[in-house]
Amino acid sequence: MPAMTWDAELAAIARAHLPAADAEAWISLLRPAIQLAHHDGSAQPVAARLGGSPHLPAAAEWPIWSDHGPLTFIAQVDCAAVTAGGALDIPFPADGTLLFFYFDGQIDGGDALVFYTDGASQAGATVLYIPAGTPTAERAAPEGIEPYPVVDLQAVQSATEPGWEHRLSLEAFTEGASAIEEMIAHPVAQQPFTDQVAQATFLNGNHHQIGGWASPVQGPIEYEIATAALGGGEQDGQAVAKEEPAWWLLAQFDSDGTANMTWGDVGTLYWMIRTEDLAALRFDKALFTWQCC
Repeated sequence: MPAMTWDAELAAIARAHLPAADAEAWISLLRPAIQLAHHDGSAQPVAARLGGSPHLPAAAEWPIWSDHGPLTFIAQVDCAAVTAGGALDIPFPADGTLLFFYFDGQIDGGDALVFYTDGASQAGATVLYIPAGTPTAERAAPEGIEPYPVVDLQAVQSATEPGWEHRLSLEAFTEGASAIEEMIAHPVAQQPFTDQVAQATFLNGNHHQIGGWASPVQGPIEYEIATAALGGGEQDGQAVAKEEPAWWLLAQFDSDGTANMTWGDVGTLYWMIRTEDLAALRFDKALFTWQCC
């Protein structure tokens, strides 16, 4: 029996629930990703870790949002373990470590928010890349920051779909990117198809993920990231639509009860990046947004 491809499960669901032409169109939109599931205690490598204390080079400063305070350490990702875990279609680093930090409100009681409409608030979320072989040591969090409990994660190959509200879905299955009402009535937006897809892509009750399509809580995150890239505030819709395709999901970290992480009302943190910046390891160019119910 041939080995299953990364998209085999979702492709089978589509062919079982959708008209043939729609199924093949939907399958063509799938993208590979690495989901980060809670580690099962097996010999599989730890690909990422939520919480705890980061390992930083001696010369590295702890990320700070000027006039607000230090960021909280969220997650550490072992790039080699992620890429060994399966296929990605973005130029993700073959080795090294990614560290994710976010201003989670511990310092100010949640007064300051990192939000896509406020361009200056992007300083409240950052990604650091530590090249392989760099000497590092565990760094304690600054005063006022309580580290989250450590949760080890393992890499799981998965397929992701853009969601029926995404511009590519609208373009593929309706008359245009603004045809939301038409899309709502389309088979790709109907149960039990959407339920089967969700069940197949939801591991451990969490959506921690590297690459692929994001799992939005309140609509496509590309719109928010494109708005942030253009400076935030009110942006022209055509300019935002033109900017959206340049941005690709780097990582998302869901609310996780085991790690005591709750983003708003059970939301998710997202970092996106242009592929040329990812290939050049320019992680300071990544942009951030978050969504909750």
